[in-house]
Amino acid sequence: MRVLPQQIVQFLLRQNTRQGMTMILRFFLLLFLLVLFYACLFHFFMWLEGRHEYSWITGFYWAVTVMTTLGFGDITFNSDAGRLFSIVVLLSGILLFLTMLPFMFTQYIYAPWLEAQKKERTPRMLPPETHGHVIIVNPSPIALNLADNLKTYGASYVLLCHDSQKTMDLLDRGYNVVAGDHDSPKVYENLRHAQAAMLVALDSDTRNTNIIFTARESGPANLLLVASATNDESSEILKLAGCHQVFQFQRLLGEALARRVLNDKERCSVILRSEQLVIAETPVMRTFLVGKTLRECGLRAKTGVNVVGLWERGQFRLPNADSVFTSTMVMVIAGTNDQIAQVNSLLGPRENRESGKNSNDMPVLILGGGGVGLAAARFLQASGRAFCVVDKERKEGLPEGSMVVGDASDLAVLESANIRKAPSVLITTHVDDTNIYLTLYCRRLNKEVQIISRANLDRNISLLHTAGADLVLSLASMVSNSVINLLSPGKVLMINEGLNIFRSTVNASLAGKHLQGSGIRSETHCSVVALRTTEGEMKINPDPQHVFALDEELYLIGDSASEKAFHERFSS
Repeated sequence: MRVLPQQIVQFLLRQNTRQGMTMILRFFLLLFLLVLFYACLFHFFMWLEGRHEYSWITGFYWAVTVMTTLGFGDITFNSDAGRLFSIVVLLSGILLFLTMLPFMFTQYIYAPWLEAQKKERTPRMLPPETHGHVIIVNPSPIALNLADNLKTYGASYVLLCHDSQKTMDLLDRGYNVVAGDHDSPKVYENLRHAQAAMLVALDSDTRNTNIIFTARESGPANLLLVASATNDESSEILKLAGCHQVFQFQRLLGEALARRVLNDKERCSVILRSEQLVIAETPVMRTFLVGKTLRECGLRAKTGVNVVGLWERGQFRLPNADSVFTSTMVMVIAGTNDQIAQVNSLLGPRENRESGKNSNDMPVLILGGGGVGLAAARFLQASGRAFCVVDKERKEGLPEGSMVVGDASDLAVLESANIRKAPSVLITTHVDDTNIYLTLYCRRLNKEVQIISRANLDRNISLLHTAGADLVLSLASMVSNSVINLLSPGKVLMINEGLNIFRSTVNASLAGKHLQGSGIRSETHCSVVALRTTEGEMKINPDPQHVFALDEELYLIGDSASEKAFHERFSS
């Protein structure tokens, strides 16, 4: 109750409230004049009927009673003219009192009051002690995915939203969000940007430029500014505005999709290089590995690489000696450059000799000619692979004969693009519903084709795999991986859909134990892919009989849950 009078005063002092009150007062003045006019007419019609006993107060009383539809009490007309006048007064009262008055009250009093109350409850700043957080501007679905991943990783964040209603909705969903304008220096001060670790702008190129420039001008020099961009020109402008790191996520995603296309000359797609350690993905499809167990293949004995994981329809799991390879699997292997080259030699030529086919002879089909699709096409062109882009609009700059104009959902269009003979299909549209539809359609038309699809949101990855995609890369995950890798350089590297490479130092709980009997894989579902001895020697895929020494540095691979389990079990 003590706060309510203060809130009312503040509400009345608002400019839009004063404007609304002016409209309300004008409306009541109109009502008063109309009631006065009706009171005069009331006396006129009563005079015509020869009734002169009513006062002016009675005329006001009658007019208000009729206009508010309270009914005719003790005062009624006897003539038809009087009754017709009563009908006019009644209808005007319905319009003004029962329709216009509630609307005016709601529009100019009640709705602004609710909006003011909502803004009062909307967070406008962070606590003064906040530090080390990531400021994310523009709470898009991709930004929300980034916030979820930061929370899983253990990093603090805040979302900046300009809309009060959306801010309240995000608060109800459990997000840490503050309302404010992206171009206000005061807002960034309220977000404690002087104590923040990073600011990430994920809006349009023009708005990102404004965000970065405003944050740079008002913030500390050591604040890491990160932004997304759609093209090279925007990247340069963002750097001029003060951005430290600009990511062209569409180009990166297109290149990542193209790198995973089946290639008889180079079966392995490198996804991470860290000193001598190389992590790569290798599709099992169309290799002699299909149907064999890991023990029967003898990959480690032949090439020296270590199979550290298996992707199958979006599910990651650790392999064992009796794991059977299927055509839908993708191996995650770790080794050196030479060892990865030996895998390429082992898998590529063998397939050609046995089948007599070379998947490089036919063009790769790219459905969608947007930023991601064109980036994939340019990557394939640079690597010497033939491709065919299918899009509703003709794209400039593509080689002659490398495009089919039409709707990819049209069978005739896909037939003209050789869908039934294509070795691989890249589905690159920015609408996940369309990607799911095209995945189902392409799988029906060609059961043997490799389908690699783009997903904009992580929640649709499993649906795309169920629809028949062999590989799915998420734009949201790529954004999260890039930001988190910048946030903790050298500590954690997210390499694919939440799969991490992280480091840990051998302590007393592991010192003196053999790698094979340490329980790292069985108890935490992590794999040791490399270690650095106390003498500084880097050992890739260390021997299972290696005995851990105190203070050796381990390089492990696993998802977020596995990393957490390792630290709980083996970290001091």
